[in-house]
Amino acid sequence: MQRTTEKIVTLSPLAVERVKTFIAKDKKFNANGLRVFVMPGGCSGYQYGMVLENEAKSDDISWSEGGINVYVDAQSAKLLQGANIDFVETVQGSGFKIDNPNAVSSCGCGNSFETKGFGHGHSDDEAEEGCACGCGGH
Repeated sequence: MQRTTEKIVTLSPLAVERVKTFIAKDKKFNANGLRVFVMPGGCSGYQYGMVLENEAKSDDISWSEGGINVYVDAQSAKLLQGANIDFVETVQGSGFKIDNPNAVSSCGCGNSFETKGFGHGHSDDEAEEGCACGCGGH
């Protein structure tokens, strides 16, 4: 059964507006919200993911923010608690940026992170050569 509770992450007003724009453009899927999740991978141990979603899954924690539904699965919630999601536009490009207080280190591009108690995802060779994702850091 879906759980509705206090929000796990906070979306900035600009992030909410961008999600609404993406939802409006995605006519075939009929999405009504955003799923934010964490999965193993990336060069630092975990990586973030976000997709448009049209309904909650049984283990989701969900809430409404700025008129959109936000869905986070129970496992990801542990790693995302207190995170802030913004949408940034820079000379290099635009996209969602996650500021996660649970991350003790992150990849240079910010798409991969490590938490306390989780070993660093780099092999010795990668650590010397830089991040495997191509961002040039770790």
